Amino acid sequence: MSDESLSQNQVESLLKAMETVDGAPPKPQTPKFSDEKSPTAGARTTPAAPAAAPRVTAYDFKRPERVGKDQMRAMHSLHESLARNFGASVSGMLRTMIEVKLLSVDQLTYSEFVFSLDNPSCFNVLAPSPLNGNWILDIAPTLSYAIIDRMLGGDPDPNETIRRPLTEIENRLIGRVVELFLKRLRESWENIVDLELTIEKVESNPQLVQIVPPNEVVILVGFEVLLGKNRGMMNLCIPFNTIENFNSRLSRNGWVGYGKGTPTEETRGKISTSMSEAPVDIVVTLARSKIRTGDLLELAVGDIITTEKEINSPLELAVQDVPKFNARVGAFKGKKAVRIESVMERPKRDAPPPESK
Repeated sequence: MSDESLSQNQVESLLKAMETVDGAPPKPQTPKFSDEKSPTAGARTTPAAPAAAPRVTAYDFKRPERVGKDQMRAMHSLHESLARNFGASVSGMLRTMIEVKLLSVDQLTYSEFVFSLDNPSCFNVLAPSPLNGNWILDIAPTLSYAIIDRMLGGDPDPNETIRRPLTEIENRLIGRVVELFLKRLRESWENIVDLELTIEKVESNPQLVQIVPPNEVVILVGFEVLLGKNRGMMNLCIPFNTIENFNSRLSRNGWVGYGKGTPTEETRGKISTSMSEAPVDIVVTLARSKIRTGDLLELAVGDIITTEKEINSPLELAVQDVPKFNARVGAFKGKKAVRIESVMERPKRDAPPPESK
């Protein structure tokens, strides 16, 4: 064994090198014996940089991504137009303003969808012919009870919480809204497949219905419906295996949601049919007059209100609050009626006054 010892600088360099390595055993170093005038004496050793860790991406085998991004974009555009059309239609049915928004289009397993719903609920099992299998339309209980209350002439209160299944009469009432939704859904899907949607059955407990295996991938389309101060969800569940054969049509290259083209006789006929079935309001005004508020408060049965309108002058018939025709009042088959005599002339714009000389 040699009698020579390490210098103080060399001992400190070895200790600092051991502290720098995180838990790794220090590499054996052979000390160099030199005098203190050596230029390398007291130099600090730099540890090697650790290698970059490989990038790991989490993958859930219970939720495989079977639906491509192009198909999901197409589904979003498809049901966004459905939300607008259904909102306008249901507003006319319930005689109130209803706003329908498309919240999300996601893919998940059928078991996750079922266990996320309320119980009891309005769980409609749909038969989308000619597709195989079933679809699901779920209406949240807070929304279904608010719609039924509105249909029966009430003013739904969002603070009222009802936890019970719908009765047979209530199912018939909410069925009118479901039928309207299916009609608009059929129109939205007509570019993909000509669907014939029918209600197969209605359940109150979603967990009792098993249309696909629990781990089967489904597409969940969520709509938010605002009815006054009430709001609730409508969920459309589409199992992927029912539309898998139409994957190419759902791609962004094969499906166009909005486009311009030359109108055909078929499209003209559809527009004409829709316009001819649209209801319009017709109002016949007998006369107009002005009285004072004091005279109005003193009116009683038998009082006579005089007007400036002559009894033989034609009456004004307005369509959607727009005066259109001159009419005469009479009777037809035992009912009060009016007969159109002429078309009202549009008021001409006032000519500018002549310039004074």
